[in-house]
Amino acid sequence: MTTFDDWPQQAEALRAELVATGKLHSPAVQQAIVSTPRHVFVPRFYVRSRQGWIPVQCGDAATHQRWRTSIYRNHSLVTQLGDVAVGSRDTTGPTSSSSAPGLMTRMIEQLDVRRGHRVLEIGTGTGWNAALLSRLVGDDNVSSIDVDHDLVDTARRHLNQLDLHPRLVTGDGFEGLPAHAPYDRFMATCATSWVPAAWVEQLAPRGRLLVDLKIHAAAGNLVLLTRDGDQTRGRFDTGAATFMHMRSPAFDQPWHGYTPRDRASATHSRTTSRAERLWENPVLWFLIHLHEPGRLNFGYCQDPDTGGPGDVYFTSPDGSWCELSNATTATREVREGGPRRLWAQLDDITTHWHSLGSPGWDRLGLTITDGNQFVWLDHPHSDVTWALPRTSTLQRPATAAMSASDRRSA
Repeated sequence: MTTFDDWPQQAEALRAELVATGKLHSPAVQQAIVSTPRHVFVPRFYVRSRQGWIPVQCGDAATHQRWRTSIYRNHSLVTQLGDVAVGSRDTTGPTSSSSAPGLMTRMIEQLDVRRGHRVLEIGTGTGWNAALLSRLVGDDNVSSIDVDHDLVDTARRHLNQLDLHPRLVTGDGFEGLPAHAPYDRFMATCATSWVPAAWVEQLAPRGRLLVDLKIHAAAGNLVLLTRDGDQTRGRFDTGAATFMHMRSPAFDQPWHGYTPRDRASATHSRTTSRAERLWENPVLWFLIHLHEPGRLNFGYCQDPDTGGPGDVYFTSPDGSWCELSNATTATREVREGGPRRLWAQLDDITTHWHSLGSPGWDRLGLTITDGNQFVWLDHPHSDVTWALPRTSTLQRPATAAMSASDRRSA
């Protein structure tokens, strides 16, 4: 076990910080935090610099002190690097991390995890969260699955050092773990663009499921669901979470890359909208992707005169694109091309969002029933709903629109 003689004091300081910032309330979870050494599970993490990713690790003369002062802070730590896609190219990037302790405690308290509950965690990672869960419900009631066998093996070794022996399995978390179902609590420490049917099927009646539902990167949030008869439903969290997307073949989607923009044949119009960085509003960005047939690329064109940021652009996988001038005048020029008038659609969705009162996460919920998943406004029987689009390998429907009558007949 990694030597860290004063870790109990460090863990106590972390507990006090989480309590003071409102991220930790339960006495049982507080006890789990102070009795579970995080440094055992994170002997090394990585930080990004101009030279690339640098390891920070225990025992290394150059980085040991930084490692020591970082472990018990309320920060996420990158713990594994691998090949990741950035745009149309592959590069080295994070493939696993130790999530911020405050996020873990908030999720555990949302699930109301209690002694005797059978819990399944999707995404073992370092194993620290499995250790917290084991403290709370008993390690014989905890199962955790991860697609990466190296992560699972390492987590098992670190857990065993603390005499904790939850059930760890290497496999595709998309399928859950049916052999040991049903579970009273499901906790996904990875993001997914669709709640797998297997998770709902393996959830006990009145069981709870907490998942970071992300249609695409930054388009979604945590949602807490409860199984009630033939429906599983609940509300989105008002906070934020940035989990890595789960690595499952069911969610493989090709990157659509750069969309060529033929400005010569573009449609020209003008807009009075001042909302250009639509991606900066999480709820609006989520609703936009409920209508879009895939991930939107976005950013700034280069200003030909200054070389700095110029017009804002959006591109869609179907080849539709738009550019919005950065003029400060009352109206701005819009150029659009491809099969759809993309800006017109984005502007319509934005206008509709405003007409609904610019709702935040606290007004949105999700219902799963008979294979359908839909987002609703204010209450489950609302007339304002949006169908959750599936990924391509899950036979995504052609449209994301779903009327109230369609929903009731689903």
